[in-house]
Amino acid sequence: MANIKHRLLAKVEASLDTMRPYLKNDGGNVEVVEITKENVVKLKLLGACGQCPQSYMTMKAGIEEAVKKAVPQITSVIAINIIQPGN
Repeated sequence: MANIKHRLLAKVEASLDTMRPYLKNDGGNVEVVEITKENVVKLKLLGACGQCPQSYMTMKAGIEEAVKKAVPQITSVIAINIIQPGN
């Protein structure tokens, strides 16, 4: 089971690596906090990305889409340090 999680994490990290140049260009980054047993990826947006008003859209339209496309087993991607619109 741990080996499966390790492989999932490696795939998630590889998909995030495709997004990191764009995030770093804007003074930010992203780190994986956890992959739950339900295959939910919990991320933390770092630097400017953590405080940017567009961080929710970055998560949904960029990061989540890239991760779920590269790793279909992932059911959801959430950032633990941003507030969703309407909350």
